[in-house]
Amino acid sequence: MVTASGTQGYGENAAALADQYESIAFADVHRDVIHLIPAAPARVADIGAGSGRDAAALARMGHAVVAAEPTPELRREGQRRHALPNLEWVDDALPGLAGLRGQGREFDLIMLTAVWMHLDEEERRLGMAALASLLAPGGQVLMSLRHGPVPAGRRMFDVSARETIALAATHGLASHHLAEREDMLDRADVRWSFLGLRRARLASS
Repeated sequence: MVTASGTQGYGENAAALADQYESIAFADVHRDVIHLIPAAPARVADIGAGSGRDAAALARMGHAVVAAEPTPELRREGQRRHALPNLEWVDDALPGLAGLRGQGREFDLIMLTAVWMHLDEEERRLGMAALASLLAPGGQVLMSLRHGPVPAGRRMFDVSARETIALAATHGLASHHLAEREDMLDRADVRWSFLGLRRARLASS
């Protein structure tokens, strides 16, 4: 079993959290970046997939999706709720993503929804290197960052969009999208950033 930073408080509340995640549609959560999702079929990884809401939506679009979720209880919830032939569940996690990297996987799109702020500074450095290594040429990372008070029993850090974009640049990923938004669950003290980071395409010969 993969041990992942930032998963505290998720396993014991898996069913309730899954209900919360599933209460908001994929199209609503990702309305700021949905136009950036490549045409199907693309190779997609959803890192920190939770209940599988996003992974399942992407699979239904026709993509080949890998849902990486290190919390066993959440992974089981996702497998129960979203059993699709083109959706593969794996036990893997940031910062290393050792399982996916060890298999030599390559993706056109990597999704990180409310995941990145669970990593401390060193983990983010390692994590960005891992993400960059998994991206195909021209591939992109679409991520959301949560800003606001840390819920009781959770591990989160104050991570800005600017810091994340600068870190990505050191690993060959260029920012091509940034949006700010209010909280979808109407929490007045929480807001979100949505980022798009792209790996350069190979130069044509």
